[in-house]
Amino acid sequence: MDDVEQTLTGLGVAVQVELSSLADPEVAALLSDRGYHLVGFENVSGRLLPGDLQPVTAHGVEIRRGNADDIDAWVDAVVEGFAHPDDEGVPSHEEFPRDVVERAERDFEKAGATPYVAVCDGVVAGGGSVRLTDGVAQLTGAATVPACRRRGVQTALLATRLLDAATAGCDIAVVTTAPGSTSQKNVQGRGFHLLYTRAVLVKGAS
Repeated sequence: MDDVEQTLTGLGVAVQVELSSLADPEVAALLSDRGYHLVGFENVSGRLLPGDLQPVTAHGVEIRRGNADDIDAWVDAVVEGFAHPDDEGVPSHEEFPRDVVERAERDFEKAGATPYVAVCDGVVAGGGSVRLTDGVAQLTGAATVPACRRRGVQTALLATRLLDAATAGCDIAVVTTAPGSTSQKNVQGRGFHLLYTRAVLVKGAS
């Protein structure tokens, strides 16, 4: 831990630990003694596939897998969505500049995540992605631009990615959401159940 903390501190990066509620409580005590402070929580939920999956459509909304020509529009929509979070649930402990979110989304895609684009009345309204690894579908990076919210975009994005993951042979889907958020309500409505909550701790945070 000394080496990790020194390396990240030297790079000017905050040292952050995401501690599962399934962890030994002594780990939390150890982190506290080392100067880590709680800054937030995240819920990790999962569901079996294929289960009772059904296609979901919303009026005026089309979901498609993104291709090379869609990447810029996909990134722009997701970045715009993240820049204007919903007010529901616990506020996020993190806030990133737009360029950081954009680089992260592009890195997800380069690392093997499949982008999905949501088009609403002919306009790119949002997007999401999924990464398939050893039978596990990790749902990532979903957001809707503010002007197209409350029209079923995220529900359709979620359903399409789950169906495609099941078709690809995945047995389990997992997703991380903020407690009490609209995203959490959406995934619960699609059969996800809480696996564990993780506490986010940062060294030296006030």
